[in-house]
Amino acid sequence: MKTTNFAKYLSKFFNEYLPGEKGCSPRTIDTYRYAFISFIDFIEQTYDIKPNLITMKYFTKENVQAYVKWLEEEKDNGINTRNARLAAIKSFAGYIVYEFPEHLYEAQKIMSIPMKKAPQREISYLKTDGVKLLVDQINRETINGFRDYVIIMLFYTTGMRVSELINIKVKDVMLDEPSTIRIHGKGNKGRYAMLVKTAVVMLKQYMEMMHYDEESKLNEYLFLNHSKQQFTRQGINYMIQKYAKKAVAIDPSLIPDDLSAHKLRHTAAMSLQEQGVDLVYIRDLLGHSSVKTTEIYAKTDAKRKRQAIENASRRLVEEEEASWDNDSDLRDWLKSFNKSK
Repeated sequence: MKTTNFAKYLSKFFNEYLPGEKGCSPRTIDTYRYAFISFIDFIEQTYDIKPNLITMKYFTKENVQAYVKWLEEEKDNGINTRNARLAAIKSFAGYIVYEFPEHLYEAQKIMSIPMKKAPQREISYLKTDGVKLLVDQINRETINGFRDYVIIMLFYTTGMRVSELINIKVKDVMLDEPSTIRIHGKGNKGRYAMLVKTAVVMLKQYMEMMHYDEESKLNEYLFLNHSKQQFTRQGINYMIQKYAKKAVAIDPSLIPDDLSAHKLRHTAAMSLQEQGVDLVYIRDLLGHSSVKTTEIYAKTDAKRKRQAIENASRRLVEEEEASWDNDSDLRDWLKSFNKSK
């Protein structure tokens, strides 16, 4: 069967460029894969053409814009999903620009398509009382319970991603001064997270319980599930939800809805921000590529502080009626201020 140029370029993009040159994680590649599956579905439905017959002549700015509109109107995809799909397609267009310059003009037009601005969502995180209530639900007398306690406290004290935590191996933990954990971040970017003293004590106890002091276990994953296998993202979030439900039954005001590992990451960042830690350090701790990503925590903290000041001022300062409210002459003048004479 003859292969079209679109199929050929897309195959190289996924098999060589993304994992090799860009160093994308399997999760990122999966996200891009879903984007192109739906793009091919759109082209097939729009032009009544089989996927194996799609060529680069269909990879146009007009078709990509129509595809994004189709995602919104036909698939009811939200802004974030549409932006993610568009980002994948623009990445492919960027690849085309340098590898296959005969398609340069159209690829550049696709890269110029702007992303849709999404409204800023409120960051959901736990305050100190919420963290305490959550960990109080864990039975630390059992091995699995103590493991869960260590996992949650590592999220809280390091702000690592769930994908990073489940990939930590015994050899990545350095408990001698300075105590650190080697984290394997997104895009195969590694970094070290400093461990606070309480975390060092917990990890030492946990590693002794698991007999991780044996050299033969250096390449084992630090945290294993009940089947003695590497944890999955879903398994970690299931574990967190288990304790969250118990905590909610006690005080629902302290635990956000759908508590997850990612919200514990937010919790770590907000805790540091509230303590006045520099954004550059928070950026490095979280593994952000730019401090602009980290600024969201500063904006959230500033909003909370402003609200607290406004609430306090309402209690301290009596409300005053504006003098012009009872001054009919002044009020009439203000109303007519912009009227043409």
